[in-house]
Amino acid sequence: MARYASLVVCFLCLCAGAAVCGARELQPMRGVEEPLEVENITYLTFDRSDEATLARLGDSGINGGALQLTPDTHNIESFLVHKSGSVLLARPFKLWRALSDDEIANGTAGAPRVRVVSFNTTFSMNVFHKDAPPGEGLAFVIAPSLDGPPQGSFGGFLGLTNATLQAAGPAANRFVAVEFDTFNQSYDPNDNHVGLDIGSVVSNVTADLADFNITSIASTEESPANYTAWIDYDGAARRIAVYVAAQGRPKPATAVLAAPLDLSEHVPEQAYIGFAASTGANWELNCILDWTLSIEAFPEEKERRWWIALVAAVVSVGVLAVAVAAFFLARLSRARRAEERSQARLGHTLSRLPGMPREFTYESLRKATDNFKERLGEGGYGVVYKGTLPAEADDGRLVAMEVAVKKFIRDDARCVEDFVKEVDIINRLRHKNIVPLIGWCYKKGQLLLVYEYMPNGSLDQHLFPRSLGDQLASPLTWASRYGIAADVASGLHYVHYEYGPMVLHRDIKASNVLLDGATAARLGDFGLARVVESDKTSYMDAGVAGTHGYIAPEYSMGHRASRQTDVFAYGALVLELVTGRRALLRDAGCPLLVDFVWRMHGRGALIGAVDQALGTAEFDADEATRLLLLGLACSSPNPADRPTMPEVLQILSKAAPPPEVPLIKPTFVWPPGGGAQFSLSDIEMTTSSYAGTGDGSSMRATQDTSYDSFRPPTAPNSSQDYFPALSSGR
Repeated sequence: MARYASLVVCFLCLCAGAAVCGARELQPMRGVEEPLEVENITYLTFDRSDEATLARLGDSGINGGALQLTPDTHNIESFLVHKSGSVLLARPFKLWRALSDDEIANGTAGAPRVRVVSFNTTFSMNVFHKDAPPGEGLAFVIAPSLDGPPQGSFGGFLGLTNATLQAAGPAANRFVAVEFDTFNQSYDPNDNHVGLDIGSVVSNVTADLADFNITSIASTEESPANYTAWIDYDGAARRIAVYVAAQGRPKPATAVLAAPLDLSEHVPEQAYIGFAASTGANWELNCILDWTLSIEAFPEEKERRWWIALVAAVVSVGVLAVAVAAFFLARLSRARRAEERSQARLGHTLSRLPGMPREFTYESLRKATDNFKERLGEGGYGVVYKGTLPAEADDGRLVAMEVAVKKFIRDDARCVEDFVKEVDIINRLRHKNIVPLIGWCYKKGQLLLVYEYMPNGSLDQHLFPRSLGDQLASPLTWASRYGIAADVASGLHYVHYEYGPMVLHRDIKASNVLLDGATAARLGDFGLARVVESDKTSYMDAGVAGTHGYIAPEYSMGHRASRQTDVFAYGALVLELVTGRRALLRDAGCPLLVDFVWRMHGRGALIGAVDQALGTAEFDADEATRLLLLGLACSSPNPADRPTMPEVLQILSKAAPPPEVPLIKPTFVWPPGGGAQFSLSDIEMTTSSYAGTGDGSSMRATQDTSYDSFRPPTAPNSSQDYFPALSSGR
C-alpha cells in the first residue's frame, strides 16, 4: 500500500510542479505543425467476415475475394443494368476540426483556423464489361452518412446522388469523390477519364486516362486488365493528387490529376470513406480487389479535458517540496512526449509510402515468434526470428503462415533512417526473384520487419560448411546452380533496368540469396540498396559499403557505386556457385577466388575449377564453361569490360555465346573512365586493399541476415491468384 501511495505522491508532484512552473508545461498543447498519429487499415482481399467493418449498401456485395459495387450474376443481363451500390467503412472518421485560440497562438503565424487531416489510399480495381460498351463507372468517395446510394442514383450519378439532389447543388450533396468514368455523358470529356467530384457528378477537374497509357479502364474477356490507383491528400496544403497504373506496376512519378481541395469546406467534420459505383442502360462489373488506407487521427477530446481538469484540481496543492520532485518528473515527461512525437513522425512517414504493406502490432509478432525464441540469424542491424502467423484461407479456415521477423537492435537516428529507406525500397519492388515485404511494426522505439519464411534458407548454407567438418544444408545439383545464377540475374536486371528508377543493391553475396521451397532464388537484403535518380548513373558514397570479396576495385578507390559494381559482385557469386569456394580464399598466395579461376583459365584447365563435390558426371561441361567465363567477365577489374545485365541474361539463356575472356587477368587502371591511367601496382595498392582481410566480413558496421523483404503466400501478385474470375471479367 505504501508503494501505491508513493506513486500517487509522485504523480501529484508532477502535476503540482507543472502548476508552479506554469500550467502550460504539461498541458498537451498540440500546435498546428505537430504531427498526428496515423491509423492504417488494410484489406489484402475481401470476404464475408469483413462485413463487421464494412457497410454494404444498395446493390453491392462481397464475393470472389472482392467488393462488388454493382451486381454480378450468371442470370440475364437485364439484372445488371440501372444499378447502384456502395461499400463504406462502417465507422466515421474525423476529417477536420476548428482549432482553439491557444492552438492558433502556438502555431505558425497566418496558419488556417481549421486543421484538416492528411491521408493516402491505394486500391486495385477491375471494371469488366462484355460485348456492349461499358457503363457507367466507380468512385472513391468521402460520404456524409451511411444512408447509401439515394433512390435513382444509377446511370451517370455513380451511386453518389440523383437528379433531385444534383439540381439542389453542392449544399445538398456533401460528398467528395474521385470518379473513374467509363461512359460519356453530356457533361463528360470522354468515356475514359478520372475526375474530382465535389458535391456533383459534373467533375470540377478531369484528366484523360488515354494520355497515361491506359486506353480504357474497362476490360473485356479478350483484353482483361486490373488497375491500381493511389490517392494522396495533403491536409496542410489542401491538395489532392491521383495516380493510376496497371496493376503490378510501381506508382507513377507524375499524378494523372492534381487539384486544390479543402475538405473542411465540402464534407462534414465526421464522414465515411469507401467506394460507390453504378450501371446504366449498359452494364459493367465494378470491383475493388484490395485496399489500404492510412489516415491521420485527431486525439480524443476527452483526453484534453482530462488533463485540464487534473491540472486545475492540483494547482491548489502546490508545495515547495513537491515542486522540487515535480521538476525532475516534468523532464521525464517531456522526454517521453518527444519519443512519442518521434514515433508518430516515423509512423506518419511509413504510412505515406506508396502501397505501404500491413502494419503489425508488437504483441502479435511477439506471440507469432513465441516471444522471439527461434533465431534464424543475426548481424549488426539486429536479429531475425522464425514465426508463425494465422492467415485466413478462401474458405474461412485459419491456416498457419511461416514468417521471418527482423528485430532491429539499434535505436539511434541512423538506424531509424536506414529502416525507413530499406522499407521504402523493398516495398516498391515486385518481382518473382526478389523477396517481397509482408509488413512492419514500430512500437516504443522498437523497429521490426516481417518477411515470408524461406524454407531452404540462404545460398551459402548449401555451398559452404560453417566450419571444418560441418555438413551442408543439402548439396545443390548442377541444374539448381545454373537456375540460381539465372534467377539472381533476372532479379538484378529488374532493379537495374525494369523498375522505374534504378536501384543499386550494393551487397550481392551468397548469404543474401534466399531459396524458396522449389530452390528458386530470390534476392534479399536491401539494407544497403540505394535508389539512383533518373538523371544519374551512379551513387557517390562517403565510404565503402558491401562485403569483402565482392567489392569492385573502382568502388573501393572512388566510392562510386554503379550497375557495374553490382555486376562485379554478381560475377563473384557465379564463381562461388560453380566452384563451391568462397569469394575470399584463405590462401595468402591467392586470396581471391577470381584469381584462382583466372589462373586455371590461363593454364587451359578452366573446367578443373568446377566444384569437386559434383563429380564429372554430375554437371554439364559446356554450361560450366559458360558460367565460369561469365563469372570472369563480370569480375574484370575494369568496369567497361564487364557485361551488362541484359547481356548476362542473353548468355545465360544461351541466346548469345559465352564471353571472350583473356587468358591473363587484365591490369586494373585508374581512373576507370579515362584520363591519366595507371596500374594498381603504380599506386602501391595490393589486392587485399579492395578484397578485404580474407574473413568475408561486411564493410558496413551493421551487416544483417538476408531476410529483408518478403510477401505472404496469401497475398498474390495479381488478382488472378485469388480472384481468377475477375481477370476475365467474371
